[in-house]
Amino acid sequence: MTTPIVEMDGDEMTRILWQWIKDILIKPYVHLKTEYYDLGLPNRDRTDDAVTVESAEATKKYGVAVKCATITPNAQRVEEYKLKKMWKSPNGTIRRILDGTVFRAPILVKGIIPYIPGWTKPIVLARHAYGDIYNSIEDRTKAGEKAYLVVCDKDGNELRRQLIHGFEGDGIVQGVHNLDASVSAFARSCFNFALENNLPVWMGAKDTISKTYDHRFKDIFNEIYDKEYKAKFEKAGLYFMYTLIDDVVARVMRSDGGMLWVCKNYDGDVMSDMVATAYGSLGMMSSVLVSPDGKYEYEAAHGTVTRHYYKHLNGEETSTNAVATIWAWTGALAKRGELDGNYELTQFAKRLERATIQTIEEGYMTGDLIPLFRREGVTVHKLNSKEFLLAIAQRL
Repeated sequence: MTTPIVEMDGDEMTRILWQWIKDILIKPYVHLKTEYYDLGLPNRDRTDDAVTVESAEATKKYGVAVKCATITPNAQRVEEYKLKKMWKSPNGTIRRILDGTVFRAPILVKGIIPYIPGWTKPIVLARHAYGDIYNSIEDRTKAGEKAYLVVCDKDGNELRRQLIHGFEGDGIVQGVHNLDASVSAFARSCFNFALENNLPVWMGAKDTISKTYDHRFKDIFNEIYDKEYKAKFEKAGLYFMYTLIDDVVARVMRSDGGMLWVCKNYDGDVMSDMVATAYGSLGMMSSVLVSPDGKYEYEAAHGTVTRHYYKHLNGEETSTNAVATIWAWTGALAKRGELDGNYELTQFAKRLERATIQTIEEGYMTGDLIPLFRREGVTVHKLNSKEFLLAIAQRL
């Protein structure tokens, strides 16, 4: 390697797996060059979360990043880690700085049968990575108070005022926003990804209820598709469909997969976990954040596996699925190789993916996959966290 990959370390059990993956599956074969940032919660607290911003800026500089799963602290975590404050989601911060779109896809393996048997092709989910409740302002209200949506000009002069609600009892209020520029970048990222991967695009929102906010998503997507992508899609035998989010969910459940499902931020947060679980496991889902100007941040789609981490600290054996974290590394290595013209690096990443799939298909896997695995003539072997990585290394 000549150009570094931005490496964002993380928390708990995934942090342990992160080091093992590097030591067992990468460093013996790759002259690994990274720009390292420790996004573990203790270091984010020490740096007042500056390290998260620095890692995102480094991604803009170098173009490719790989991120370990991290903790987004709640009140319990603030107490547990004795934090200065309840820091925001590092994923949210990075997405905001890169203004990217998150694409998540299931990692398909022979023998892992989806909970929805009709899903024979992968459903790739595109999640908008800006705005909505992830950049919201919230407040609690008391009886007798009134909340307004007020819009001012650039000098602070009030232009419009709408009553949100007059509270007869205690309540809550929330303000969300989005940007035409971000939604437009989201649309182009989705249409480009679909063309590159030969996928039709399905999008849904709730424009019948949200006649301004959600309707703006619908209008921007339709405008950009008609002006810039319709001819390209038709030439490729693809299509773009917009319908209500309710209808999209129903259509997806009846489908055989094989589409790019475009979701707003919150919808994508929820539906990506649903799709991942339905295909078998959150540990079998790839995830990449792609910015409009072609910067890439690869990560696992799941969390830090807290329960296994505390077992590990107590000296107990764990059987933690590392596949999604391996795919974060292979995605970053392959993209770095592609951008740098390093054919050997890209091929290594593909070989590591094949070795991982082969290991599972031959019956060697972590405990979470065993209830899902059905393959005639194959004996299943449950491996602990490190044994699984060593089994992959044998095939690699």
